[in-house]
Amino acid sequence: MVAARMQLTLYTVLLLNFFNSFVSALYFHIGETEKKCFIEEIPDETMIIGNYRVQLYDKMKEEYMPATQGLGMFVEVKDPDEKLILSRQYGSEGRFTFTSHTPGEHQICLHSNSSKFSLFAGGMLRVHLDIQVGEHTNNYAEIAAKDKLTELQLRVRQLVEQVDQIQKEQNYQRYREERFRQTSESTNQRVLWWSIVQTLILVAIGFWQMRHLKSFFEAKKLV
Repeated sequence: MVAARMQLTLYTVLLLNFFNSFVSALYFHIGETEKKCFIEEIPDETMIIGNYRVQLYDKMKEEYMPATQGLGMFVEVKDPDEKLILSRQYGSEGRFTFTSHTPGEHQICLHSNSSKFSLFAGGMLRVHLDIQVGEHTNNYAEIAAKDKLTELQLRVRQLVEQVDQIQKEQNYQRYREERFRQTSESTNQRVLWWSIVQTLILVAIGFWQMRHLKSFFEAKKLV
């Protein structure tokens, strides 16, 4: 009984760690004219929601304050094939949303709409960024209210969507494994052919040296 409870607790911890990997919240500092990019590994057909909030450093108060009215953020997102899937300007606080159609590393870049000629150019910004992936983008309170779901029905829906997200992640891991295997096989094949070429070059050089030495000895009448 104790062992079963310990095993159940271990599975629960592993599941929590797995689902927490789909949520990332952080803040970072950039200059008003700088760009900051992040790499996010995302399965295909997965929704991503990013919430951000910008603060501007006040030199007089020596702390970060809410950004000025005219300060906004450009958000650019590129898929693993470097195809631009989102490019839009938002305010100093907002939300951006996109759906991945290709599995792999997606590049998410943010930079302010300030230019080097603006009044506040050269100031420091603190950007709070919260990225939600997959079923974490769902607001289950709104879903329950809209569809009039009971608590049990809502839990079942959450489990179904979590299982769907796990399946997408497993498919992505298989995709990565297949690409790694193809890369390894290609590398091994190149190494094999390079070894064969080296061997042929050594044999050719040895044969040429033997012919050269034979001609030398014949010219000297030593053979």
